[in-house]
Amino acid sequence: MKRNPKLFVPAITPFAADLSIDEARFLANARTLLDQSADGLAPFGTTSEAASLGLDERKRLLAVLIEGGIDPSRLMPGTGAAALPEAIALTRDAVANKCLGTLTLPPFYYKGVTEDGVYAYYAQIVEAVGSSDLKIYLYHIPQMSGVAITLSLIERLLKTYPGVFVGLKDSSGDWDNTHAIIKAFPELDVYSASESLIGKNVAAGGAGCISASANVNTMAIAALIKALGTEREAGIAERVAEVRKRFESLPLIPAVKAVTAILRGDPAYEIVRPPFAPVPDSLRGAINDVARLCAPTQV
Repeated sequence: MKRNPKLFVPAITPFAADLSIDEARFLANARTLLDQSADGLAPFGTTSEAASLGLDERKRLLAVLIEGGIDPSRLMPGTGAAALPEAIALTRDAVANKCLGTLTLPPFYYKGVTEDGVYAYYAQIVEAVGSSDLKIYLYHIPQMSGVAITLSLIERLLKTYPGVFVGLKDSSGDWDNTHAIIKAFPELDVYSASESLIGKNVAAGGAGCISASANVNTMAIAALIKALGTEREAGIAERVAEVRKRFESLPLIPAVKAVTAILRGDPAYEIVRPPFAPVPDSLRGAINDVARLCAPTQV
């Protein structure tokens, strides 16, 4: 069992009415998440709409967080990109800013690529950045990327670049896969993408959770991690599992932003960039129900 499991939040990216990035709300929301007991942030991942952000936008937003007083050792920015030069540039920027590490997708446009090709992608990032400070967390989300992070790939990367690849986020939803990674590579910090799996993850030796719904249920998930192994665990786990279940029947990213807007009392947080669309009126009742479940309470 990891001694100190953690919760990282893949923070949403607020947009202005003209679909430019709303830097003020981005920073304010990040501060709120940390104030609500998140251990750190994992911006520019799936929930952050990172695939809809430009290279310069992602670099600028990292600067906004750090210039806004957030300790970079609490940041695990997403640096994956379909284009290798962009992934290198984003990773180099994160290292220069002394971030905890990078959460790095495999190249995600071309399908059917070989393991050798994926290995070469990560190897090129490591070689190009060329820093002993580089720490990479692999990002396994095959249902979105179409590219798997396999056990044999992890083994190759660890053997060639010891100390560089330090963790993994498993967003596959397949607990057997997560468990296999934890068992095969106990030296890695392996995070589950669902808070419903925190108990299993930590008991098996995992590192905690990086969850989309932590954007709106931060305090309860943090309380669950704190309560693991105590008589309070079951009750809190039931609550966070219910929130997760509600989101699974909704368009996840627009729904997370809609609930954030309610909790912050600020409709602007709901704005999404195309190709996402706002939550339709037919789902407003469900969104309000989730918001009530996530309203900050003493847990």
